[in-house]
Amino acid sequence: MKIYGIDEFTIEDIIAILDDPKKAQLNEEAKEKILKSQRNVREIVESDRTVYGINTGFGPLCDVKISEEETALLQHNLIISHAVGVGKPIAKDLSRVMIIAKIHALSKGFSGVSLGVIERLILMLEKDIIPAVPEQGSVGASGDLAPLAHLVLPLLGLGKVWQGDEIRDAAAVLAENNIEPLELGPKEGLGLINGTQFILAHAILGLYKFDYLLDLADLTAALSLEAYRGSASPFKKELHDIRPFVGSKKVAARMVKFLKDSENLKSHEYCDRVQDPYSMRCVPQVHGASRNAFEHLKNLTETELNSVTDNPIILSAAESISGGNFHGQLLALPLDYATLAAAELGNISDRRSYLLLEGKYGLPRLLTESSGLNSGFMIPQYTSAALVTENKTLCFPASADSIPTSLGQEDHVSMGSISGRKFNQVLGNLENILAVELMFGAQGLEFRRPAKCGKHVENAYSLIRTKVAKLENDRLIGEDMLAIAELIRAQEFEVTLTK
Repeated sequence: MKIYGIDEFTIEDIIAILDDPKKAQLNEEAKEKILKSQRNVREIVESDRTVYGINTGFGPLCDVKISEEETALLQHNLIISHAVGVGKPIAKDLSRVMIIAKIHALSKGFSGVSLGVIERLILMLEKDIIPAVPEQGSVGASGDLAPLAHLVLPLLGLGKVWQGDEIRDAAAVLAENNIEPLELGPKEGLGLINGTQFILAHAILGLYKFDYLLDLADLTAALSLEAYRGSASPFKKELHDIRPFVGSKKVAARMVKFLKDSENLKSHEYCDRVQDPYSMRCVPQVHGASRNAFEHLKNLTETELNSVTDNPIILSAAESISGGNFHGQLLALPLDYATLAAAELGNISDRRSYLLLEGKYGLPRLLTESSGLNSGFMIPQYTSAALVTENKTLCFPASADSIPTSLGQEDHVSMGSISGRKFNQVLGNLENILAVELMFGAQGLEFRRPAKCGKHVENAYSLIRTKVAKLENDRLIGEDMLAIAELIRAQEFEVTLTK
């Protein structure tokens, strides 16, 4: 059990809470922090001191004083005026992660949001009443205003929510569950929509997928190397000890284990082939660099997950700070870096796929024995190449751009929401690129029998063959490719090494 606002959360914790929302709760310590912060806000309102967002307008309207009587309307208007996102809804799980992350941040007791509002967010999560959030409209500072406004509209009985796989009006779903809309108090609207939870959710779910794909890319490379009958010597520990990057050392060690007891590699141990092409030989260096980027993003994402990112921060009834914790730059830059790292896994995978089609070292051209009448695996590599190039176009760093907003008050923004979305697009393309390589590698192994591979590669080959038969003559291999991609999305390949 994790405690909102008290415990340090990890990405693995978030995935567990997605599976069972009751794995995270509030305890008395967290509730007292929340109540104390709310009391501080009430004291500020009653003292008539001017504090941004509590009794003033927002953004460039920060110089407009709001009366105590109008503070509730101020917060309501803030939510409805900021819910201007466009585009298709983000995945339901992304919205759920946004809620989890928002609950955790608010429960730290620096935001002035009431216990009732936080408990309502927990109730919606547990009842699977999940807000539908449009994918576009955030510039990543003052946080993710538009997406978060859509996320909290259902608290007011407005907006749309997911019910199962269907999107419905929030008012109807709340009524069916006997849930009354809330009226927000001072600071609550601003606390709810100020923050980086849209960017953060994309980073968390992207990292969860990326972690698996990094491991799968190593296994996929091993399968291709077996089919190509390449050399395992570039993976020797001694080579990587003298250039000791953490990522490349890890990949090299994994490749050695994947290829252990391979009869394919032993069969030509003393042949006259001197070197393999880089896409085979440099797997540790290229995959390893992507692993380094993954670790960097993971470290920063977990820091953000356990941070308070709204504004102003309420330290006490006497002190509040209007700062910049909502600025998404701290995730935007590493997200762009990780996007490039994920794209490079696809780039090198496509090169290995191409090598398997060339008809060298005992493999038939296009991996078919009857080419001419049959195209074999010629065209799936086109698909892979198209996805690789699409990923390249998605590698332009969104964080390199900034357009002033809010009449110049917000004169530098991160565009981190776009970074997060592109990261996940590239990962989706990578799944299909690796599916092509796995399909080619499995076919290549057919021409190496009866030689056996290392056990992990044999297991991957067997899993592929539960969905896709050896290609003898042309058929709808597009369906084969999609079947393997579905195995990847379901994380069916065993990528964790066993002794």
